[in-house]
Amino acid sequence: MSNTEFRNTDPLNADPFDAARRAAEYIAQETDVDRHDVALVLGSGWGGAADLIGHTTATLSADEVPGFSAPAVEGHVGTIRSVLTRDGKRALVLGARTHYYEGKGVRAVVHGVRTAAAAGCKTLVVTNGCGGLNENWAPGTPVLIKDHINLTATSPLEGATFVDLTDLYSSRIRALAREVDPSLEEGVYAQFTGPHYETPAEVQYAKRIGADLVGMSTALEAIAARHAGMEVFGISLVTNLAAGISPVPLSHEEVLEAGHTAGARISKLLAEIIARL
Repeated sequence: MSNTEFRNTDPLNADPFDAARRAAEYIAQETDVDRHDVALVLGSGWGGAADLIGHTTATLSADEVPGFSAPAVEGHVGTIRSVLTRDGKRALVLGARTHYYEGKGVRAVVHGVRTAAAAGCKTLVVTNGCGGLNENWAPGTPVLIKDHINLTATSPLEGATFVDLTDLYSSRIRALAREVDPSLEEGVYAQFTGPHYETPAEVQYAKRIGADLVGMSTALEAIAARHAGMEVFGISLVTNLAAGISPVPLSHEEVLEAGHTAGARISKLLAEIIARL
């Protein structure tokens, strides 16, 4: 199959699983790697982990891979990397994340996860930068995700597709993470649609229904990963206190600055966790 034929696949119009298969075939062709073992979606602040988990053997521009596009958010890279880890596993690093607020539809949001599953990945590591609802979690605090609340009013699953999410976020991998850093706390992540930040009232609503973290990604990806049979590990970086809890107005610059400041430390943490998978 030619590169042109690969790139003509559109996940918004084609069968989404066929689109993922075609993307996975393209990645295998361009990286010379038949199967990958673990996929990483690296959000704000987490990008440095890709350089620490092993040796990058191939880097693809995301907009060359069927169904992917260049990132629309500053702070996200536009590449897909194949990394040979220190223990001989293959990691697929998805630097081009599509957010629901971009208006491309939920199929596009989870295309990367479905592509990773089609490429052979059995584990998904999903990260993000988020707002914190716990005043004790200062900006720069990493928090394990133990559960989520999907406030997007949509799902990546279509039709009568019933999937149990009781233990969506792997307790096994969270235990491995606490072996690396026993001080790690965990919380419930609530995904809003964005792109606006939440109002103080919405933050209080999220807190009352059980959320500890708020953001604009992750939950839809995790659902798609569970449907694909992947083990899911999620970890958030608190980049700011959420609206109404923070004493200052929110800004994307604040998110980027917190990610930059904490980047080296949290990337090393994530690399050490991945080494134990």
